[in-house]
Amino acid sequence: MNRSSFRQFVVLSCVVVFIVTQSTFAVQAQDGRWAGRIIIGTAYFIGGGRPSQSRSFSLRINQLTSPAEVQRLNESLQSGGQEELLNVLSKMNAGRITIGNGVGITANAIIATQQDSGTKLIVLYERYLQFAELRYGARSENYKFGYAELFLGRGENQGMLIPAAQIRLKNGNTWEVEDFGTFPARLLGLQVRGGRGPR
Repeated sequence: MNRSSFRQFVVLSCVVVFIVTQSTFAVQAQDGRWAGRIIIGTAYFIGGGRPSQSRSFSLRINQLTSPAEVQRLNESLQSGGQEELLNVLSKMNAGRITIGNGVGITANAIIATQQDSGTKLIVLYERYLQFAELRYGARSENYKFGYAELFLGRGENQGMLIPAAQIRLKNGNTWEVEDFGTFPARLLGLQVRGGRGPR
């Protein structure tokens, strides 16, 4: 992908939409096929005032988030907005996400949806708020979530990552995910480790 098309990709991805429907649960029966797997790759960050940089990326899947849990998340967002969503999400544990060095943080929800060319994994997690954000009341404090989409299957395995996101609900079942003023990172060269790869 050339620089121009990549720039277009990240600009269009500054707001992404996730619709919670029955199709969201199409691959939940395959939970056992994903449990215990690790997905590795590279997170490529671009934009803003800093030079482009890349970091290692990994997602360890303990289990997929169940349809009942997804519905609970949707209902919490509907009834209490981001704060209630965070309250419910923080009690979930579907795996672990690591960006760069370190032990990573809990991937609270991992939701699988079936695509024509494979599987899309949506990862939602409570991001770590730095001390300076909390002390000085930075605007980024309102972006309490991390969000990632991984596309796995036939063809090139890739995805995108929003390290700091806000989530809003529209029309009862549409999640609008907005990032904090920077381009989402691209996830490149994703590889599935452990057992058979996704079909």
